Amino acid sequence: MHQGVVTVVNAVHFSGKMNLEHLKTVLKNSLPLLGILLGFALLSVATGEFTNYDTGLEYNATLGVNKWGLPYHEFGHYINQPPLGFYTGALFLRVIGSSYSLAVTVPTLFGAGCLILLYQLGIVLYDKRTGLFAAGIFAVTPWHIVISRSFLIDAQCLFFSLLYLLVGIYATKRNSAKLFLLSGAFFGVAFLTKAFAVFLLVPLAIYYLYAGQRNLWRIFMGAVYFVPALIFTYVWYELITNRGFFAAFTHDDFNFQITGAVPSPFFLLYYLLGTVGLFFLAAGGVSLLVSFLRTKKFGKIFLSDMICLAAIVTILGVNLYLVLGRNLICAYNNPVKYDYQFLPLLCLLAASLLNKFHSLDPTNLGNKRNKLIFMLTLIGLVLIVMSMIQNVLVLNSYVTQTGVLFRVEEEMGYSFEHISHKDTAAISWVLQWLGFAVVVFTLFWSNKDKLKTLATTLKL
Repeated sequence: MHQGVVTVVNAVHFSGKMNLEHLKTVLKNSLPLLGILLGFALLSVATGEFTNYDTGLEYNATLGVNKWGLPYHEFGHYINQPPLGFYTGALFLRVIGSSYSLAVTVPTLFGAGCLILLYQLGIVLYDKRTGLFAAGIFAVTPWHIVISRSFLIDAQCLFFSLLYLLVGIYATKRNSAKLFLLSGAFFGVAFLTKAFAVFLLVPLAIYYLYAGQRNLWRIFMGAVYFVPALIFTYVWYELITNRGFFAAFTHDDFNFQITGAVPSPFFLLYYLLGTVGLFFLAAGGVSLLVSFLRTKKFGKIFLSDMICLAAIVTILGVNLYLVLGRNLICAYNNPVKYDYQFLPLLCLLAASLLNKFHSLDPTNLGNKRNKLIFMLTLIGLVLIVMSMIQNVLVLNSYVTQTGVLFRVEEEMGYSFEHISHKDTAAISWVLQWLGFAVVVFTLFWSNKDKLKTLATTLKL
């Protein structure tokens, strides 16, 4: 009996030690991502909150859920958006409070969640370093920070879109029907948050078709994938609101034409140059060039780059068609929303330069081609660092501004009013640079071994 008790005590003690060791391992492995999240939190909070007409409508619709049980922006008037984002927001507001300054915590949390999912997506498509680098780039991007500090459902939509994409890739890799159906359910959630969720079906479809066998079962599962979304849509639009199933596929954005202006064919390029910057766009271009120069060598990296590129081209192409083909004013003024789902994919594409850099052997630069690829990769990484510094300078400028315009052409674009921090500008700037320093330190620390090797090689 005594020996039995001792055995049990020892087992519990051993189990406790194992659990403690496991916890330490988990925390150690999570430290880099936690560093990125901390940097994002500092940058976001220091930058302040943003508001405009759309945030007012969506904020009121969320309050309407708590007040009337339905997303009315005025009693009896549904907001013309899918409903789920407002129910999610209402749940948070019940816990944290309903003032606007507290309410923007909701998109900020989803914005942070997007970083976690982008990190995991980078791991499954490339490797851990690329996932962390992509999350770090995304964390300091003004576009993402402004969306995350405005009471809009776009951060929620991106979160659930990245989630269904990630789970769908896991399902394809493991050939799991259950995971694939789970991904379909998450797609239904994302689509019932905002219709822009359809965009990330492009990378998932490419991966699904390329990575697995082509047979009737996979075709059947591909069709079944959309059943949860159809059920969710039917229940809301037919049974609950009686607006009709096809109301899910209509929106006021398609009713307003461009008048008094002629969009340039390059309007989207102008927008991207002003919003993500020349350095970052150039880094993405360099990443693609390096991939094409070493197609066979990179293998999986090249495939992942092509998946990201296909999704980017699709998202931007739809925006171009809606403006140049359909002459729609909302698509013209609103790339900040219409193209938001392209941003994490561009971050992955640019961040893959780090994976490519790790794949190169700096001691084997005997021929001109290898030297060219090595130098291009290095230049691409420098461009990313420069773009990140530029991003923080942009965020610095937001602190004292009362309004921010995501300009398309001339005075056309999507604007936000900014709750200015003029009285505490110095503190905000310090916190922003501290957040940036945390992100940069995290990235450098995670790649310290390769940096030591590079420094030794360059000395030689």
